[in-house]
Amino acid sequence: MTVDITTHEELRELLGVPTARASAKERTRLHERDRQWLAASPFCLLATAGADGTCDVSPKGDPPGFARPIDDTTIAIPERPGNRRADGFHNILDNPHVGLIFLVPGRTDTLRINGRARLVRDAPLLDSMTVQGHRPPLAVLVAIEQIFYHCAKAFLRSQLWSPQTWTPEALPSRARLVKEVEAPAESLPDLERYYGPEYARRIYT
Repeated sequence: MTVDITTHEELRELLGVPTARASAKERTRLHERDRQWLAASPFCLLATAGADGTCDVSPKGDPPGFARPIDDTTIAIPERPGNRRADGFHNILDNPHVGLIFLVPGRTDTLRINGRARLVRDAPLLDSMTVQGHRPPLAVLVAIEQIFYHCAKAFLRSQLWSPQTWTPEALPSRARLVKEVEAPAESLPDLERYYGPEYARRIYT
């Protein structure tokens, strides 16, 4: 039998209260160290929620520094070619609240930013975000409401950056996963060719 937690008081009784330092670490403006972190980060996760509360988390990755500080309270994230579902972008149009986690490979702490987002399609900054000849069709501008660093415990527990724990061979190839789970019309050999060496060369086209 499961026992649900249904009140904030129950939750606090179970987990306890945050330390004074954890409670006080939230900020609303970029520090110079935050700018350095963004300059070193090649990857982030963008969390959104629709008007009906349904959620989405999208990975965003590019060369380090792809997330650009515009001023002390605003950052911009370029869009790159993908599957065109745009689930998170549709959510932003309905509900601008977003959450971001920025990772730096090898680091076990992370930078978290929460704020309000909007989509821009015609701005001078898009030209400066061109990579391998690809100018982003849009950027996500996030007005920062909350920013802080998150501790290393989850990464230490998971040993995420420890190569000796990596087991990519434990799972089928990307092509086989697509064939078995999504059941497209393409044959497995065709999918293996699609997701082969040429795939990495097409990521900006």
